[in-house]
Amino acid sequence: GKLGRYPPWPGKIVNPPKDLKKPRGKKCFFVKFFGTEDHAWIKVEQLKPYHAHKEEMIKINKGKRFQQAVDAVEEFLRKTKGKDQASSHNSNEEKNRRNSSEERGKQSAGEEKRKASLSEGKVKKGTGEGKKRVSSVSSERGSKSPLKRAQDQSPRKRGRPPKDEKDLTIPESSTVKRVMTGTVAGFKWPPGVSEPVKDSDPHFHHFLLSQTEKPAVCYQAITKKLKVCEEETGSTSIQAADSTAVNGSITPTDKKIGFLGLGLMGSGIVSNLLKMGHTVTVWNRTAEKCDLFIQEGARLGRTPAEVVSTCDITFACVSDPKAAKDLVLGPSGVLQGIRPGKCYVDMSTVDADTVTELAQVIVSRGGRFLEAPVSGNQQLSNDGMLVILAAGDRGLYEDCSSCFQAMGKTSFFLGEVGNAAKMMLIVNMVQGSFMATIAEGLTLAQVTGQSQQTLLDILNQGQLASIFLDQKCQNILQGNFKPDFYLKYIQKDLRLAIALGDSVNHPTPMAAAANEVYKRAKALDQSDNDMSAVYRAYIH
Repeated sequence: GKLGRYPPWPGKIVNPPKDLKKPRGKKCFFVKFFGTEDHAWIKVEQLKPYHAHKEEMIKINKGKRFQQAVDAVEEFLRKTKGKDQASSHNSNEEKNRRNSSEERGKQSAGEEKRKASLSEGKVKKGTGEGKKRVSSVSSERGSKSPLKRAQDQSPRKRGRPPKDEKDLTIPESSTVKRVMTGTVAGFKWPPGVSEPVKDSDPHFHHFLLSQTEKPAVCYQAITKKLKVCEEETGSTSIQAADSTAVNGSITPTDKKIGFLGLGLMGSGIVSNLLKMGHTVTVWNRTAEKCDLFIQEGARLGRTPAEVVSTCDITFACVSDPKAAKDLVLGPSGVLQGIRPGKCYVDMSTVDADTVTELAQVIVSRGGRFLEAPVSGNQQLSNDGMLVILAAGDRGLYEDCSSCFQAMGKTSFFLGEVGNAAKMMLIVNMVQGSFMATIAEGLTLAQVTGQSQQTLLDILNQGQLASIFLDQKCQNILQGNFKPDFYLKYIQKDLRLAIALGDSVNHPTPMAAAANEVYKRAKALDQSDNDMSAVYRAYIH
């Protein structure tokens, strides 16, 4: 991609994962970026004081994500300062009791020695609590990208693994801050593995999954460390890629993008595609929904066929299998615009049979097909923080890189067509069942004389605490069921997930029970409300 320099971004030095190989060459440290939870290897000579550059960073960076990062730094510093003060208070009391000038002299001399060591760029591990290092980081887009990725599976004895991201410490004080500039070191990709697309958003992660018949992969939260668990007989591999574009900007593809379907999810996606500089042509079954996006710079397509014929890559996001089929196979549909080389990406949540059928007809006309259903809701769509599950044409997946970065925070490539549909249904099955359980618990609390607010407070203090739990409980407590994820669609996903279980004779009793509750809610005219309105199915 084009070389471009990016402004500073705050971060702190942490211990790298045990199996993460340190780049060769000059001394560098493993830095965690505030506000994004991304990590990268940073050269030691590229560090400068944080406070001295704070105002400069704020002037350069006006973005929402950067402000969140600065807020995270300040919160971290407040907590650290509190710990230091408490530690200092206890230490002073101990010193007063000893009243030993000799001891104080030794400590003072040791502090001067450590400062001298720091000025020479030699950073040591400390042991005192609260001695955490905060960095502000800017990077230059170059030929390499900082990567969080699992190396080969054989364990390396590179010291003890970090526990809860125990930080490397700075001997000078608890609030040593530095700013980094220049190219960020990366890792070499093994033969046969394509390097991730450059010019990517650092808040966005690619997961490339090449599946065997019996994959055995477990994912751990990317905000911690990426670990890949694999059976001896498996050959599944995952790579997670970041980029050096730490200010959150991306380079949009020069391909013409089409988008069909401007519902709760599609609207947010198109808005973010336009914000990131993509050329987008839109179509919706009810044309008036296109007006807002025309004002934002989108072009208007009269039919799905016209959009496909005039664009290089056309995305679609519609409600269910019937709508997805009608869009492709119906009058003036997608299929009529497909010619050799045309690309179609279906983001609808449908069953594997439907998406396989659509892929076959698209490819039979010389087109390229990718399924890419998204996990999220209207708010996450608007924020560009969706999780994208893709399968099908791997080259097309890579061509969609800038689009996926604009609309999402993470993408997974899951292999052949049908895999993403199955995975998406399983994810929504779990989510829908959990939502029904939340509603069941809140109503049971109410009828047994317990405070629903107190129940939420207790849950938020426990292991089930999550944004989803809190938001959905708040919806119920406030009686606000404005749709963030339509109840009728989560019921559709439960129905399709149950059918998926039927196809392989796998029991899904929890999903089946939840499905019945959602059907009851639909009978009570809750279809067009948020999924949290399943609560009303429990009210006597």
